[in-house]
Amino acid sequence: MRRLKTLPYEDLGFAKVDNHRALRRGFPEVIFGEGKSVPQIIAIMGKVASKRQPVLVTRVAPEVYRKVRGRFKKARYHPEARAITLEAGSRGPKAAREPSGKPGILVVAAGTSDIRVAEEAALTAEIMGNRVERVYDVGIAGLHRLLDHMDKLLKSRVIVAVAGMEGALPSIVSALVDVPVIGVPTSVGYGTGIKGVAALMGMLNSCSSGLLVVNIDNGFGAGYSAAVINRHSGHSGD
Repeated sequence: MRRLKTLPYEDLGFAKVDNHRALRRGFPEVIFGEGKSVPQIIAIMGKVASKRQPVLVTRVAPEVYRKVRGRFKKARYHPEARAITLEAGSRGPKAAREPSGKPGILVVAAGTSDIRVAEEAALTAEIMGNRVERVYDVGIAGLHRLLDHMDKLLKSRVIVAVAGMEGALPSIVSALVDVPVIGVPTSVGYGTGIKGVAALMGMLNSCSSGLLVVNIDNGFGAGYSAAVINRHSGHSGD
């Protein structure tokens, strides 16, 4: 009765926590940490965790995590993804994530500077119940680096391709495979890259079929979409 009473949302005054989202979408509300105060983040985390659901907080700095961990001892910080996770039923933070979940998702990144966004995508898909493979620093300036991983590309059910500069990597990847590819433009690049706009425009204007594109630096959106696609697939990835 208590759970039913708090559906579909709880009003905290500064936020309305969507307790119904896990039923509708298969995963609870995710907290966008940037711009929120630490007390606000802690309050929202508490409401999500009280439903015995996994918690994901994106775009937070290490100093925010240190304060959050004072309240949630089992919370874990992922520095490359700039995110906090609190797994449902977790016994405590793990030194390293053990491979688990449904296989089928591959995250590729063009350069080392794109890893931060790629890790946000990978972590999002992982906490949503997927096993994620990673292939980094395989940009088109050295195409042979990507082609060395054709076995992983071909066995994947959905691929997230992250790239800055001119954003060409997702087009190349989607030309090589027969599964959905989600392009993520990053704000990595020089002046005429216009903080990711050039990469975004390049991906949107791609002639490679089957390429979907999310917003600039939106690793979370790409990882979430990849998880939804993989959830509805019977493909094992093995």
